[in-house]
Amino acid sequence: MDRFLCLLSFLLLVTVSHAALSPQLVYWHSVLPNTPMPSAISDFIDPDVLAEEKSGVNVYVKGKSGGTTVNVGHGGVHVGTGKPGGGGTNVNVGHGGVHVNTGHKGKPRVVVTVPSSKDFIYNYAATETQIHDDPNVALFFLDKELRSGAKMNLHFTKTTSGGASFLTQKEADAIPFSSAKLPEILDHFSVKPGSAEAEELKTTLQECEEPAVKGERKYCATSLESMVEFSMSSLGTRDVTAVSTTVAKAVTPLQQYTVTGVKALVGDRLVACHPEAYAYAVFYCHATATSKAYTVGLLGADGVRAEAVAVCHTDTRAWNPNHVAFKVLKVKPGSVPVCHFLPEDHVVWSRSG
Repeated sequence: MDRFLCLLSFLLLVTVSHAALSPQLVYWHSVLPNTPMPSAISDFIDPDVLAEEKSGVNVYVKGKSGGTTVNVGHGGVHVGTGKPGGGGTNVNVGHGGVHVNTGHKGKPRVVVTVPSSKDFIYNYAATETQIHDDPNVALFFLDKELRSGAKMNLHFTKTTSGGASFLTQKEADAIPFSSAKLPEILDHFSVKPGSAEAEELKTTLQECEEPAVKGERKYCATSLESMVEFSMSSLGTRDVTAVSTTVAKAVTPLQQYTVTGVKALVGDRLVACHPEAYAYAVFYCHATATSKAYTVGLLGADGVRAEAVAVCHTDTRAWNPNHVAFKVLKVKPGSVPVCHFLPEDHVVWSRSG
């Protein structure tokens, strides 16, 4: 097999390249080779690497130590070795010579741009400001509206990562993730104590340490690998799929949408993951066995099309009675199933079949 890889690499070196294959892409292709990566995940991967990935050819050969990936993209070849998603060595033959990257060095750049996803954490009470100003409020609805021909006023929003990206599992494990270690975390990312950024990091850590709502499992994934593994463990299978909401236009107003089709995802167990404000990509994930997920075709009044992910919760008795869903829908906890669409930067995991 090693002789085959050497020969393949030699033949591919007739071209030139300028980017290395992301370890997150190597990991994804190795554990979910038949599952498209949803935009809610790919948005947290270097866009230059994704562009190279989409325009090239990847060959992944798995071995005892993880595997080797050979990527042919725009005018070049990249060879990545080591365990998928963790450490390893990237050999990049491109403009100006050969570059070898043996892993992350130095402090990651701190970017805190993703807003907290309190609307989708069910033990939080709504504030008046949230009810009137939060665009996610418009995403809640009752299950009777989930049918073809139904009309809903919706506002889909997408918060870009602003530079925040996934760390590898090895990198994430090397950095404390605990309120008790906040001073050390702030120092690691060179964040000034008491600043707005410091408060965002503190809030996310506290949300991740809150107990789960009764009947759910929760976990804050600090890497793509940990998100995938938590989802597979919660669903009881490695045969899983991931979906996120996609809208044809980058920016859309609050407007009326008509439901054009509804398709249920497999099973009644799912894992929903919501992005958190942090120095790198962190997703708040919770698993439930009392919810159903759907992909819903929508047509906006302005002609824009969307394929939205909707989740319907059949048991809301353990939710905070002042949660925004009850305020907006004017229902009580446990009285009726509560549904909501997910913003574009959230992801739902379910069984593949």
